[in-house]
Amino acid sequence: MVQEWFELVSTGQHWPIWCRTGEYCAARSGAAQAGRAAGKMAAGGAAEAQARFGHSVKGLLTEKVTSCGTDVIALTKQLLGQAARNMVLQEDAILHSEDSLRKMAIITTHLQYQQEAIQKNVEQSSNLRDQLSHLLK
Repeated sequence: MVQEWFELVSTGQHWPIWCRTGEYCAARSGAAQAGRAAGKMAAGGAAEAQARFGHSVKGLLTEKVTSCGTDVIALTKQLLGQAARNMVLQEDAILHSEDSLRKMAIITTHLQYQQEAIQKNVEQSSNLRDQLSHLLK
């Protein structure tokens, strides 16, 4: 990967410019061109500064990658913990639903028995009504 640097004349700091290609490259602005010209004049000091800055950037990138990795691991643990809690809640809801279905099945059976008893009573009452009407005639 090609890295080009420009030096800010007022501060003496080196800054990388990021291009769309994903590589570091010099900007096409006048400030970057002036910085490159100043950098070429102090080639010896600039090369040493570039090396130091490159090591510094690598260290910062390594630190950021490690930090991001730690954050991803922590977030993953948090999400897995939430998923486990949700699963336990869902399991409890399913068990409660099964229990409710069993109770409803028992109630349905009892209601069927009561319906049969009521039908028998209706049949008997119509028989009794017929007998009473026959007796009253």
